[in-house]
Amino acid sequence: MTFDDFVRGQLDALLRTAYLLTGDRQHAEDLVQTVLAGLAVRWQRIDNPAAYARRALYTQSVSWWRRRRSRVVETLAAEVPERAGPPGGEPELALLMRQALARLTPKQRAVLVLRFYEDCTKAETAARLNCQVGTVKSQTRRALARLRVVAPELLDEFEMGVLR
Repeated sequence: MTFDDFVRGQLDALLRTAYLLTGDRQHAEDLVQTVLAGLAVRWQRIDNPAAYARRALYTQSVSWWRRRRSRVVETLAAEVPERAGPPGGEPELALLMRQALARLTPKQRAVLVLRFYEDCTKAETAARLNCQVGTVKSQTRRALARLRVVAPELLDEFEMGVLR
């Protein structure tokens, strides 16, 4: 498979995942572009480009968040933006998901995206995030506890598997 074929086949999935991680279309596009640029440089040496790209999305999004956190304080908008939400799904659910995920830490967000959206096991999630399985369990527990407080109706969707 060539790099161009990979990008054509995986771009939409990478953008959806990046959107869930960042909560913003432009940041998601920038994140995917950065990851694909790094992937292109290493293309010949990578055995599993899809796994590499996904892991790079998670680690790069946390890295960006750490850098941005020290400079900018983000707040949630009081009103719904005029633009559409993420591809697919119900707009109300997508908006609720975006707002709830924005209130989690980047690691908690990454764990929930991997576990419930990407349908990864605890071990796969730990491997992709380069952490221990216990960390995945504790981050999932904390993230779901936080969701119970900020968006209990979204938690029902996660547990029912609708957001996969």
